[in-house]
Amino acid sequence: MKRLPVVPTILVLLAVAAMIALGVWQLQRKGWKEAKLALYARNVTLPPVAFPQIPVGDDLLYRRTSAFCLQPTRWRTEGAGGRGWRLIAECRTGAEGPGFAVELGLTRDVNFKPTWQGGKVTGVIAPAPSHQSLIAGLTRPAPMTLMIIADTPLPGLVASPRPSPQAIPNNHLAYAVQWFIFAALALGIYAIALRRRLRTDGALLVRGGRRR
Repeated sequence: MKRLPVVPTILVLLAVAAMIALGVWQLQRKGWKEAKLALYARNVTLPPVAFPQIPVGDDLLYRRTSAFCLQPTRWRTEGAGGRGWRLIAECRTGAEGPGFAVELGLTRDVNFKPTWQGGKVTGVIAPAPSHQSLIAGLTRPAPMTLMIIADTPLPGLVASPRPSPQAIPNNHLAYAVQWFIFAALALGIYAIALRRRLRTDGALLVRGGRRR
């Protein structure tokens, strides 16, 4: 009697089940991403809002906003790819309060020394740069921090690109299809290998019977 190889079959079925589960998860992520993109697109059309006192969460992303910087307490730069460096000011808003961050333009000089002493800034709410590692982001994601992308750059800087939800990719459907294709290919390849093995075993049994 021809038998299926137990261990390889179990391993292949487990792998296929995992691929299908990942495909279903990507479909769920697709729905979540579409809802977020719809929210962000609506935010673009809404009137300006005061910058949140607790800049956590993403419900206000891409809304226009304004805030008053009493004094920059720290300057930092973040890489902007081929555009150079993003210049970001950490601002104080009063004796109490969390303050806020504002990106005031782009420069190709990482040692650029700003002379800005604060004032009113207007712009668009965007995610602040995060330095959390990929593994940490998957296991224990940090809360999102928001910042302002200023409309008007400081003298000597180039205006930062205005953030837009249209730049956010939504590739979850393609990822889901890929996982389902991988699952089908794994089953197909294993079925072909199994069929060849069973044929070989059958031929050996027939030859052995004839010799007897």
